[in-house]
Order: sequence, then C-alpha cells, then structure tokens
Amino acid sequence: MTRRTFCSAALAATAACSSKTPEAAGPARRPNIVFCFADDWGRYASLYRDPARPGLSDVIETPHVDRVGREGVVFDNAFVAAPSCTPSRAAVTTGMYFFRCGRHANLRIRWPEGVEDPYLSLPSWPAILKEAGYHVGHAGKTTYRGKGDKAQKSYIGGQTPMSRFSQHASGEDQPAMTKDEIYAEVRETFQAFLADRPADAPFVYWFGPHNTHRPWVRGSGKALWGVDPDRLQGKLPAFLPDVPEVREDVADYLGETLAWDAMIGVLLAEIDQTGEAGDTLVVLSGDHGMPGVTHGKCNVYDFGVHAPLLARWPAAVPAGRRITDFVNMMDVAPTMVEAAGLQPPPTMQARSFLPQLRSSASGRIDPARDHVLIGRERHVEDARPDRLPYPTRALRTDDYLYIRNFKPDRWPMGDPGPVTADSAPSAEELAADTMVAFKDLDASPTKAWLIAHRNEPEGKRYYDYCFAKRPAEELYDLAKDPDQIENVAGRPEYAETLRRLSAQLQAELEAAGDPRLDDAFDRPPYVEESAS
Repeated sequence: MTRRTFCSAALAATAACSSKTPEAAGPARRPNIVFCFADDWGRYASLYRDPARPGLSDVIETPHVDRVGREGVVFDNAFVAAPSCTPSRAAVTTGMYFFRCGRHANLRIRWPEGVEDPYLSLPSWPAILKEAGYHVGHAGKTTYRGKGDKAQKSYIGGQTPMSRFSQHASGEDQPAMTKDEIYAEVRETFQAFLADRPADAPFVYWFGPHNTHRPWVRGSGKALWGVDPDRLQGKLPAFLPDVPEVREDVADYLGETLAWDAMIGVLLAEIDQTGEAGDTLVVLSGDHGMPGVTHGKCNVYDFGVHAPLLARWPAAVPAGRRITDFVNMMDVAPTMVEAAGLQPPPTMQARSFLPQLRSSASGRIDPARDHVLIGRERHVEDARPDRLPYPTRALRTDDYLYIRNFKPDRWPMGDPGPVTADSAPSAEELAADTMVAFKDLDASPTKAWLIAHRNEPEGKRYYDYCFAKRPAEELYDLAKDPDQIENVAGRPEYAETLRRLSAQLQAELEAAGDPRLDDAFDRPPYVEESAS
C-alpha cells in the first residue's frame, strides 16, 4: 500500500463519518482538485440557455463547460461574495465574508505599516491542502494569499497569451499566434505542473486565465469565433441599449468566453490522459460578472454577482444534476477542505456544499440554503473624493433582491469627473481609459455609448440605470422584474417584505461581524490616512 493510498483511505473514512448525509460516503482516495476560476466570467454558457427568456447564452456553444455540467453538477443559485476581483477571490480562498478579509475587502489599498491585517491570519484552502500533502500550483491570475502564502507555485504569469487571447490570436498589440499555439501554452503549463508532482501525491491546480477581463480586441468575437452581434438583437437585458455598439461589445466578451471554454477542453483532455479523471474534482466558476457594462462588475444586481458554478468528480458525485440550493462562492473553501477529507478551520464562516455534491438529489436539497448575503466596498481607490468606497450589502432570495446602499449620496460607479450635462471626454477615451470618468466602470464601447447619449430621452434612461445615484434601499420582485430595473421599495404592497428583508440583512451583518456597521470602512486603515 502506498503512502497516498493509506492516508487517503483514513481521511476519506473521517469525512464519511462526519458527513451530514448518508449519500456522502467518500471515495477510496483523496481527490485531485482542478479549480478553474476565470476573471470576469459571468453565467454564460450554452447550458444556461432558458427557452422562456432570451439571453446572451443563446448565441454561443460551450461544449467543454457543458461537459462538466453534464458529467457532474450545475449549481443554479451560486453568487459571488463581492463583484470585484480582490474581495471575491479573498472570500473564495479563506471561506470568509469579503468584509472580514482585511485589506482584501477592497481592490487595492496601501495598508499602513504596524497595523495588523486580519487577512494575514486567515488560512487559505490551498495552504491547508499543501500542509496535508497536496502538490499545489497555479497558472495565470490566482488568489490573494494570506497565511501560508507560499502554498502555490506559479507556473505561468498573468499576461501570457492565454490571458491575452484575442490580442495574440488577432495579432493586435501582441505577437500573432494561432489558437492552437495558445492552447499549447495551456497544455504545456499543466504538464510542467504535473512533472513536478511528487510520487503518490494528490494535486491542486488553480487555473486562472483572465482573457475575459478587459481589454479585448474590438470585433474579435465575430472575427475569431463567429459570434455575430446581430444575433444578439432582442437578447440583451433590459438595462442595456440594444444598439450595434453594445451588441458588438457583448459579442466580443462572448468570444472570450468561447476561448475560455476551449481552454477548459484542453485541460479536460489532459486530465483524461493522467488516468485519474475519476478521482479528480473539477470545479468551474468566475469571480464576478461582465465588466464595463451596466449592472455588471461592481454591482450587486444579478448581472454582476450571479455566478457560474459547475463541479465534476466521477468517483463521488452523481452526474447530470442541477441544484437550486444557494451557494456563496466563499463556500468553495470549506468544500475543498472537506473533499480532501479534512476538517475546515473554525475561522471559516462559509458552509461546505460537499453534501450537495455527493447527494443523488436535484433541486433544493437543503431548505436552509434559501438566500445569500453579498456586498461591496471600494473598487478603484480614487473613484471618489477622499478615497471613499460605495458601501452596499444585499440579500438575494428565490423571490427578491434587497439592497441597502449605506451612502446613497455617493456615486455608485465613481464620480463623474469631466462628464457634465454639456461636455464629456471623447468616445475613444471612454472606451480605452477607465480612469477618465466613473472609474468603477471599466473602459468600454458600452460606457462610451452611454455617456455620449446621456442627453437624449431614450439614452438618458440607460445612462441612469448605470450611473445615477441610488436610494438607500432597493427591492426587486424577481418574478416580475428579472432584470432588476423597477425598484419597488417604496410601494405599500411591498412594505412587509421590505421590513422583513431589512431586518434579516441587519441580523446577518451583525452575526457576521461586518465592520461596515460602524462605518469602519470609511476610516483608516481601510481608507488611507493621507486621504482622510
């Protein structure tokens, strides 16, 4: 018996004894884990098509993402902890609410010397698994590490061809490469990781290209992938103008989604080649929704926070199921730890969804998983005077989205800067430079269109959806308003629902120890001393 077999059997037995469901008996060995976590990949894949509601997924085919769902489990109610990369990833890594992640509750911050950063004391799940004997490494953009920050060896950086896919495949601003040459980078990087694997050791591989993060080449969706912008007509959400510029922008994003799918296909083929596919847990997700558009990145509306989440583990997970239990993406951390047969540390606030994975049931498995708590603080550090955040918390249930905007006097997408009723930067500047205006919205052709048409009757409506100040409370009836554009918080018939969700949110924030409750995020160390 090898050391791996012996240890794996003992750990699997421990996991089976501690499981909450009789169906959760562990496999005979600790699984390998391949965590594929894309930058800015929202819930777009052909398996997400809804015949009752036209959408972006209608125009793409994602056979490799679909394969993971078909051979595993699709979680239809997964949501990121925060719609900004750093806090979202910090939560995924530590199993903590983003607001308990110290400096990483914000995108970037100059944390003062001599002040303890809570994040540095939080164990990450890759570090826990490395300590337990896993071979751990990553490719591309990965997590933000605190305690045990040497857990992951980087096998490739963040600005390589796989993360600049359309630029290289188009030969624009980067050396021209064929798609196959880019796929070879994905393949060879994984092979290099496996070559370093000690004998009998299970592995964790974090795959994080960020090609779905802006910028990408304009027109590349159609040129490289055949995503015709005209096919998106009538399929955009109600908060986006259905105009050629926006359709092309979305088509280019979907093209990068197809590149992501193709790279997943390369990895799946390599996993098959190891002969260990049955004992490999593959998880696919993204850190938040589409950047540079209304309701997307930096917003707690569904377009910004509703996440893809798919998992395949043939030795332990019954295939072909869709689960409606709510999952906060911070739940990944205890799930990975438990999948390895270990006990999550008591610091983790998240809940493992391993019982859902191992169950044979579909739909709602745990009735208590009926909502998630999400939020945001600061994205771009100087988007507002004094480097202040735009603090928001939200509860998402089956029926409603309730949002509390703690500082409704602030601009949600950052200050307008030079944008006034009479003047604005050029469309070229707005499409290329995020820092020109409204800094919490990535530069994009969509951003340029919204600002250029802000004074037109129809254009102003779309401009306001994105940039206007928001009330202290928002409430959306999801059955009637799935795109979340009609705030019903002030309607008498929703008064009891508003009261109930507000009380629930307050109770959960208090129980979770949210520093926002005493405005700590508006003071040092969360706001730089020199700016206060």
